[in-house]
Amino acid sequence: MEQLQVKAAEEPGFEVVGEPRITSPRGFTAAGLHAGIKRKRKDLGLIACEVPATAAAVYTMNAYQAAPLTVTREGLAMEGKMQAMIVNSGNANACTGSRGVEDAREMRRETARWLNIPEHRVGVASTGVIGEPLPMDRIGPGIPGLVKQLGPAGHDSFCQAILTTDTCIKAVEVRLTVDGREVRVAGAAKGSGMIQPRMATMLAFINTDAAIEAPALQSLLRQVTDETFNMITVDGDCSTNDMVSVMASGLAGNDPLTPKHPQWPVYYRAFSHVARELAQLIARDGEGATRLVEVVVTGAETEEGARRAAKAVVGSSLVKTAVFGTDPNWGRILCALGYSGAPFDPERVDLYLGSVCAVHQGCPVPMVEAAAKEALTLDPARIRIDLNRGRAAATAWGCDLTYDYVRINASYRT
Repeated sequence: MEQLQVKAAEEPGFEVVGEPRITSPRGFTAAGLHAGIKRKRKDLGLIACEVPATAAAVYTMNAYQAAPLTVTREGLAMEGKMQAMIVNSGNANACTGSRGVEDAREMRRETARWLNIPEHRVGVASTGVIGEPLPMDRIGPGIPGLVKQLGPAGHDSFCQAILTTDTCIKAVEVRLTVDGREVRVAGAAKGSGMIQPRMATMLAFINTDAAIEAPALQSLLRQVTDETFNMITVDGDCSTNDMVSVMASGLAGNDPLTPKHPQWPVYYRAFSHVARELAQLIARDGEGATRLVEVVVTGAETEEGARRAAKAVVGSSLVKTAVFGTDPNWGRILCALGYSGAPFDPERVDLYLGSVCAVHQGCPVPMVEAAAKEALTLDPARIRIDLNRGRAAATAWGCDLTYDYVRINASYRT
């Protein structure tokens, strides 16, 4: 399966790796196989670390939180360490009551037993159909095979095993120098439908070999998630299973990172880059989508206001269908802005489709229709809104809404 990834490039302070691997950071291995949850494709994956890793996670805001999230949260609360993450696709293990929790704990127990590590150091994640019990008679026998296959070459297999309606695997890796040591940050994710802040039916796993203190790692993950994963949408549905987790092995040998470390800013940028690119890859691969949509809001009074505005526009079904049809119907954009809840003065708003100005100071301006249509054919299709009210800004990402989205979701269980 094709791997969707960013092009190799350089940014100040870190290098983007052209062929990313979730197993690249020191100490990590991975594996994936077909256990029989799905008919043919791989459906059970595992990431393992040779040492207890400092760990952190953030979870969906949906009131119905799937059993794996409960079990992962329990384990992290005990020590703040993780040494493995077991993931299945094809079944969400959500809304499955006490049996679902026990099944998630059984996945944890069996993984810990075969890895010979404490149970609480194993995280659990699931994705797929809601409301059906896990086929533990298939998952259980699959775990020994996963452990046997663990290795640095397990990147592709793991990434394939976590997919549902995704059309490709998604991975990003960066490298930087901290205290004279090379530090690596790599991430893999899945997500294609039910994508809506906060988070999505999306799972993201980030590995790093940096030494970093636990409180700093949790704070870093929360802040970066707000700026990246919480700024994407595909269809407005917030899932029961969303989770982003990070494990830091510390094997790079740098001095422990905290916000007081002189190289914290560059590590923050590198970590944020991985999360932002994974978020964009998820949005671009939205079910039935043909291109990414990027909405940039500037000139807001507060960052929260800018985020509200950007997410309302990128999440509007009418805006998304207009992008699909390359219809420069900017009225739909202003409508979404108006109900976003962000404070602004309608008479001061500027609106651009790509580089084409459609609205200035709240009033329509003559525009070349062909140029505006062309802007919406690009990938990403960019919409920029200047509220001309302050200095805060935010960016949100989504995708167009196509006929195929309905086709895919009308027959999801079949």
